[in-house]
Amino acid sequence: MSSKLGTWTNDDEVIRRILKETKTIALVGASKNTERDSNHVMSTLQDMGYKVIPINPGLAKQNEILHGEKVYPDLQSVSAEYTVDMVDIFRASNAAGQFVDEAIDIGAKSVWLQLGVVDEEAGKRALAAKLDVVMDTCPLIDAPRLGISGPDDKSSL
Repeated sequence: MSSKLGTWTNDDEVIRRILKETKTIALVGASKNTERDSNHVMSTLQDMGYKVIPINPGLAKQNEILHGEKVYPDLQSVSAEYTVDMVDIFRASNAAGQFVDEAIDIGAKSVWLQLGVVDEEAGKRALAAKLDVVMDTCPLIDAPRLGISGPDDKSSL
């Protein structure tokens, strides 16, 4: 499946591996507004059996809880308490690279840039650091398309 933006092409085997092997997701750009896609994606990923940790500096300052999870200000704060498998990025393309670099720094296994979010240079940096990379799509689109209902071993959460 070729991206609509740029020349990045996602690989279904990479998507399948991420969705099956990921247990803990840090979701950058989490929102408590139920009309926002990030809010819906977070709750649905939780329903599928993933541990989803919301990242939003403004909400973290207010000590917010979102879908039962403490909101963190940044990826570094999350990595102090959890091993992050995937960083799911709900930010504009021109801001995504910063979070890809932070994902590399905390030792995440993959980065997933949401629909409309493409940063090919950041993707190349992530690949060079041995992370799996997906851009310009959503796990809620790809999981059903590939017949994946959640992580392989939900009991380890």
